[in-house]
Amino acid sequence: MKRKNADHEANQSLLSRRALVVGGLQLVLVGALAARMRHLQINEADQFRTLAEENRIKFKLIPPVRGEVFDRNGVQLAQNIPNYQIKMVREDTRDVEAVIARLSKIIELDDETIERAVALIKRSAPFYPVTIAEDVTWEDISRVSVNAPALPGVTPEVGLSRVYPLGSDFAHVLGYVGPVSDYDLKKIDDPDPLLRIPRFQIGKVGVEAKEEIRLRGSAGNKQVEVNAAGREMRELGRREGKPGANIQLTIDSKLQNYLQARLDGESASAVVIDCETGDLVAIGSAPTYDPNLFVSGISTADYRELTDNKFRPLASKAVQGTYPPGSTFKMITAMAALEEGIIGPDDTVRCNGHLEVADRKFHCWKRSGHGSVDLKNSLKRSCDVYYYDLALKVGIEKISAMANVFGLGVRHNVEMSAVARGLTPTKAWKNRVHGKDWVIGDTVNASIGQGYMLASPLQLAVMTARLATGREVTPRLVKSVDGVEQASGAGGPLKVDQNNLKKMRQAMFAVVNDRAGTANKSRITVEDMRMAGKTGTSQVRNISAAERRTGVIQNEDLPWERRDHALFIDFAPADNPKYAVAIIVEHGGGGSTAAAPIARDITLQALYEGPPPLEAYPSKDRGRIRSQQKRLAKMRPMAKAQDADKT
Repeated sequence: MKRKNADHEANQSLLSRRALVVGGLQLVLVGALAARMRHLQINEADQFRTLAEENRIKFKLIPPVRGEVFDRNGVQLAQNIPNYQIKMVREDTRDVEAVIARLSKIIELDDETIERAVALIKRSAPFYPVTIAEDVTWEDISRVSVNAPALPGVTPEVGLSRVYPLGSDFAHVLGYVGPVSDYDLKKIDDPDPLLRIPRFQIGKVGVEAKEEIRLRGSAGNKQVEVNAAGREMRELGRREGKPGANIQLTIDSKLQNYLQARLDGESASAVVIDCETGDLVAIGSAPTYDPNLFVSGISTADYRELTDNKFRPLASKAVQGTYPPGSTFKMITAMAALEEGIIGPDDTVRCNGHLEVADRKFHCWKRSGHGSVDLKNSLKRSCDVYYYDLALKVGIEKISAMANVFGLGVRHNVEMSAVARGLTPTKAWKNRVHGKDWVIGDTVNASIGQGYMLASPLQLAVMTARLATGREVTPRLVKSVDGVEQASGAGGPLKVDQNNLKKMRQAMFAVVNDRAGTANKSRITVEDMRMAGKTGTSQVRNISAAERRTGVIQNEDLPWERRDHALFIDFAPADNPKYAVAIIVEHGGGGSTAAAPIARDITLQALYEGPPPLEAYPSKDRGRIRSQQKRLAKMRPMAKAQDADKT
């Protein structure tokens, strides 16, 4: 009996302790709830009272500040400037058209602007602010503010607008921004909410498009209290966004300005690459255009003028254009033969003016032929038959593979739009694309950069830099992002015999500096600045046997679009290469006459970091060059202003 009483007392004691613990926990929980209720009802009463009132709180996105773009020396290329805007939110007004009609009596709005605004408001989400007018004056902002009670849903704001201070010089590099379109949204799986704000601007082409994510940044947001008329009364909370990154390019704006001025009047493109780092210090196309026209929406007339121009000002020819490289390709054919041991630098080929292959004559540019030529003389005098002979021995597969080693047929990763891969054809490629077998004549044509072989000026500049250095130089356009240096394009050694490359450089030096060289008239006369290079002329039409018998029609006697393309590549100084240059003048005729002089001038401008001394030119050219420098200086007011700022 005593045992049962003891067990009962122990159980009672255990239950009491458990009850106390549970009760204590309940008291803590109730206390916490009471404290939280007191905090919500007293400390945050005002905020929740405001939240409880329907349509009194708005959540607004805060667009981030777009990152700016600079050249390698800190010169501003793309900047943001204040832009006074008038916006409307549809859900805050009962009659959109009536309000806009009243607005048009307060500030000047033309019929086209009104129609566009009404259409945009009706198809946009009711809570998105739609820009009715931008770039308005401060007086317009003041009038709208004074008349705010009569303009429900309309608010004046200060935004930022993109401006390109160097205008057309960087159009093909930077591109431009413009309002987000339905087409833009369709390309994105999960678009940023910012992109759904009507007329929000994003990069359309060029660096602006390729670096869009980094330049855009991320949005913030804010809570605002509005009264019954829709006027903002106070800000309740804010979360700041992240501004876009600032991007520094490798381009030198002064050299770019000179390049564009020197190409003026031509349909052409040129690229200057730093042989040590792969930096693109200038890359331009002509004719060009003003990207500022596109920021707010280009007019139909202005756009038609650009698209109807046969010289294609909207195309970035330096990276998008692909052309038969002509004789600038001959070093690749020679390298393929040298690497295979098929021929040595001193071995000769006899040129009688043509080579007969499979019952077809393949002609040299010199009708009477060059006689017996070795590697150096074949390049110096640009003999075609020498390379026809090499191609028959080495074959298209080895030639195309060597072209890839030197950067042709490769899409280089630069932050510009529609960068072309070019074409280094093979037997399998022709069968796959054209459904035809490769024939020996295709190989002969390819050996001198004709036929199916295609390259862009960018690729030719890379090829030249690799020939000059023996390294796998790759092009770099973005130098730094928010001050963080990007990877260099210096590259490692090419997997080719460096002695063969040395022979190639010696031959290219002879092209420019030997009297019989095809580019001798465009040489540099300062000893430690002399350049090595190669001329090229690529045909865009077939020359019939009948025409050859009667005499080949001169380029100047042909319509512009049927004339040959003129090409030139070079590197300088020849003994210690700093820059490599490639230029193509569309339908310019001969490379030695149309392209080489321009390339020489651009090369000197890069080497001297400004106008070179007249002593750098052959004496007979100095009078003409003096006049040319004066003419170009008048075309380059921005470069003059930059020089004045530095002094």
